[in-house]
Amino acid sequence: MKVNNVELVISAAKPHQYPDIGLPEFALAGRSNVGKSSFINRMIGRKSMARISSKPGKTQTLNFYKIEDTLFFVDVPGYGYAKVAKTERALWGPMIETYMADRPQLAACIHIVDLRHAPSADDVVMYDFLKHNEIPAIVIATKADKIPKGKWQKHLKVVKETLDFDPLDEIIVFSSETGLGKEEVWKAVKRRMYNDKEYEKANREESE
Repeated sequence: MKVNNVELVISAAKPHQYPDIGLPEFALAGRSNVGKSSFINRMIGRKSMARISSKPGKTQTLNFYKIEDTLFFVDVPGYGYAKVAKTERALWGPMIETYMADRPQLAACIHIVDLRHAPSADDVVMYDFLKHNEIPAIVIATKADKIPKGKWQKHLKVVKETLDFDPLDEIIVFSSETGLGKEEVWKAVKRRMYNDKEYEKANREESE
């Protein structure tokens, strides 16, 4: 997918602040230090659209990025960073759950995990939440550039087993540094946006 137009529409904390546009939305979830901002910037071809903070846990709102007037990436607060105050985490939890469980525009959750390590307990809780609420997941196994290619499948196996991965979901090896997996992610996003005929049409139009 060619991205020319991206706009941060709003940083929202409550449902009445969410955009009332009706475009499909893709929530981006992951640990505070897993690289969500780097993922967003690589996917949209920008260096600093999503700010990469030196302090994990800084995102405290739902950040709605409108892409090509076609869809939203919704960056949600990262989880699992111990230095974030418990009072702040207590506020974020209900905000994220309310958005994900009740938002009709939510097409899927892009769940970002670190390919180098087995998913954390918080990663498992997040994935279980998605399954419990019947939210489709696109699991991004990022930081693939940090390990040899020959070990990717071994690490993927650990990720799948730890998450108890649903084969109806998708899992993609990714690197924000090299762009590995970028096109596969866009294809997965489009599959969640369109039915089979619409997906084929969108692919034809983009290749022309």
